[in-house]
Amino acid sequence: MELEQNQLLRFTTAGSVDDGKSTLIGRLLYDSKSIFEDQLDAVASTSKRKGMDGVDLALFTDGLRDEREQGITIDVAYRYFTTPKRKFIIADTPGHIQYTRNMVTGASTANAALILVDARHGVIEQTKRHAFIASLLQIPHLIVCVNKMDLVNHEESYYQKVVRQMEEVASKLLIKDIRFIPISALNGDNVVNRSEHMTWYQGAPLLHVLEHLHISSDYNKVDARFPVQTVLRPQREGFIDYRGYAGRVASGIFRPGDGVVVLPSGFSSAIKTIEQNGTEIAEAFAPMSIAMTLTDDIDISRGDMIVRENNQPEATQDFDAMICWLDSAPARPRAKYSILHCGNEQKAMIKEVVHQIDINTLNRNEGDPNLVMNAIAKVQVRTTRPLMVDAYRENRQTGSFVLVDDATHNTVAAGMIL
Repeated sequence: MELEQNQLLRFTTAGSVDDGKSTLIGRLLYDSKSIFEDQLDAVASTSKRKGMDGVDLALFTDGLRDEREQGITIDVAYRYFTTPKRKFIIADTPGHIQYTRNMVTGASTANAALILVDARHGVIEQTKRHAFIASLLQIPHLIVCVNKMDLVNHEESYYQKVVRQMEEVASKLLIKDIRFIPISALNGDNVVNRSEHMTWYQGAPLLHVLEHLHISSDYNKVDARFPVQTVLRPQREGFIDYRGYAGRVASGIFRPGDGVVVLPSGFSSAIKTIEQNGTEIAEAFAPMSIAMTLTDDIDISRGDMIVRENNQPEATQDFDAMICWLDSAPARPRAKYSILHCGNEQKAMIKEVVHQIDINTLNRNEGDPNLVMNAIAKVQVRTTRPLMVDAYRENRQTGSFVLVDDATHNTVAAGMIL
């Protein structure tokens, strides 16, 4: 299995208000020469108008006028940049508690989370909240950036204090890989280039860590899951009888000749060919988008799932899930919502709210059935037809879903199957 050398890394930034998230991203873009001249000119003139000496790096990501005026981030800002070693997509998420849902949105597809901590203040409630959300969403890599080291004279004691506090927090959460880097986003210390002021830090700067982060094992290569998004019937010469199934491999590896089962029907077949961009390939693995043909003609439509015979997901109508409520309107008791899961759309209802989690203390609040915006809760969900699900812990693709309100068409909740 050949892995792409120039892999794409998605990472999200998190931290409390004014910890310097947007400045850090601005510094990454600026020092890695990923900013166009016209963008630089526009930001330089805005910075000058605000009475600043240099360029306000935070303005590269804070795109909304409200954000620029208030000097905060509200919406999730996505930025793309590339280095010779890797391609990156950054989701800059807000730090304010009322924007928890925005952080969940930005972090849901991330391979890594950058949590910023102000060296002067250490680990605070909001830092714990972001670490909890990162562990809840099973983000494989956590990089704690101890920022504003220039304001504490680059002293190691402040950095070590944050390391101790954060390791205590991480010990209570499901975090596989955690790293610490002392930085100054404003001055560029340890962001792209090594710092001359912190010779006591022997590790690599942030960009080097991001470029060499091992992410190929983040994808589940064991459980073969292929949700069908559309059926290809070209009906043109040379393809009269062609019947292909297109979609994105959610997990596992598929090869021509593999015995497969189509769910929910349960019919068996074998893979005839696998194609990508019109060329036949020897194998397909997550997250490749492919078209697959089978040796038998089976009735398959959007929402079905092609899996291996000896490794199948659970087909169930009832499951427990952790959800984050995203809508401004609270959840209606036993109301019907549309559930979207791997291209499959069914009707579902929240049968019961088992408990809610207080995001600041991480305590469970039982007996509170009211789901309001930004609430994180364990719930029981029932669907009208069986869904092919895995636990989110084992498979982020087949273990996640969203709920949509049919009346307003708003996405009201994001869920992770337990």
